[in-house]
Amino acid sequence: MSEEKTLMQAVCVNEAGELGVKHVPRPEPKDGQILLRVAATALNRADLLQKKGLYPPPPGESEILGLEASGVIADIGPGVKGNWMLGSKVMALLGGGGYAEYVAVPEEHIMPVPSNLDLHQAAALPEAWLTAFQLLHFIAKVKANETVLIHAGASGVGTAAIQLVRLCRAIPVVTTGSPEKLTFAEQVGAAVGINYKEEDFSEKVLQFTQGKGADVILDCIGGSFWEKNICSLAMDGRWVLYGTLGGKTADGDLFGKLLRKRGQLLSSLLRNRSLEYKAELVRSFTEQVLPHFQSTDPSLRPVIDSMFNMEDVEMAHQHMEANKNIGKIIIKIGTF
Repeated sequence: MSEEKTLMQAVCVNEAGELGVKHVPRPEPKDGQILLRVAATALNRADLLQKKGLYPPPPGESEILGLEASGVIADIGPGVKGNWMLGSKVMALLGGGGYAEYVAVPEEHIMPVPSNLDLHQAAALPEAWLTAFQLLHFIAKVKANETVLIHAGASGVGTAAIQLVRLCRAIPVVTTGSPEKLTFAEQVGAAVGINYKEEDFSEKVLQFTQGKGADVILDCIGGSFWEKNICSLAMDGRWVLYGTLGGKTADGDLFGKLLRKRGQLLSSLLRNRSLEYKAELVRSFTEQVLPHFQSTDPSLRPVIDSMFNMEDVEMAHQHMEANKNIGKIIIKIGTF
């Protein structure tokens, strides 16, 4: 086999923590895997942490960054059971490897691209939408007419969660840090937007719910929000922690205040889940949510902030680190 077919371009991290494009060995699909020729990937906060050595990939996963990708099927490994076709447009949830021209994926973690989305739009779906879907339905078990408080409401997960909350006939309330992000979150479907830098979001949540509080909180902030979260929480509410952007520690009477609310403190990550768990998540999302990207009542849509070329990936990371994005940041990998 020629070197051209055994190597691929990928974004790699050097010893100084800097990103650059290099030639690396191209993966071969193992038993039950599909080889994806990547059109695009999307940034996630986990990428920033992994680049700094703070969030290593799970055992057996690629060291290359990237938790999601879109593209076309380039090869089908032995033991694949689905009716996948070479050249089909698909998107995938990954444990790593998305910042590369090719990635091998278990077939259960692949979804067809909705016909009304292009491959760049599709790259914005897997990690953010599956995370939001998991938090709402697998963890919090949200019900119709419940109020859901979503922090970072203009992020990729936040904009997905707003739409998924609306889809199940619940009520999304969001926090963001700028008037522009508030306006956008409300356009996507938030019933109320709160600028946490200018207002006490717990007071606004209680005001909106007439004193009841939020039935569910999706929290990627952690430490700095804990007390206001408990104030915002309804009796018997579910507080779902999936990130610690605001710190990993909490000082004060957290447990006492949570106990008085009979609140449930739940937590979840997606990347270190088992292959079987991710497969069930992908299957449920494909059946319950994916068709709504092609419907009109309501129509779901990925929110894309910006797109960068592969060689400009460092600029893309800086854009996310500055917290400037509304929705997903896309990295264009292959030419299609």
